[in-house]
Amino acid sequence: MILELVDIRIHPGQNAAFEEAIAHGLRTVIANAQGFQGYKLNKGLENPQRYLLQIFWNTLEDHTQTFRQSQAFTQWRAIVGPFFAAAPVVEHFDLVSKSD
Repeated sequence: MILELVDIRIHPGQNAAFEEAIAHGLRTVIANAQGFQGYKLNKGLENPQRYLLQIFWNTLEDHTQTFRQSQAFTQWRAIVGPFFAAAPVVEHFDLVSKSD
């Protein structure tokens, strides 16, 4: 399993609209992507305009090739992109260990 970690900064005062939009995008676009396993979304306490989105993929290629090169990625960015104060920082991680 691959973890995609996305560090998102949004424009001030847009939290409610962003949270509604990202929930919609995750349900209608990301959830249908090949290799998608699930997600978590966290909002910053010290900086409420900062969100950390974790998306779990079967393989790195499911995200970087299959999804990113599809029309679904364009749809996803159309839904969430207008809220971004800066380009999100995206990194990928491989699972090393896990608690039960």
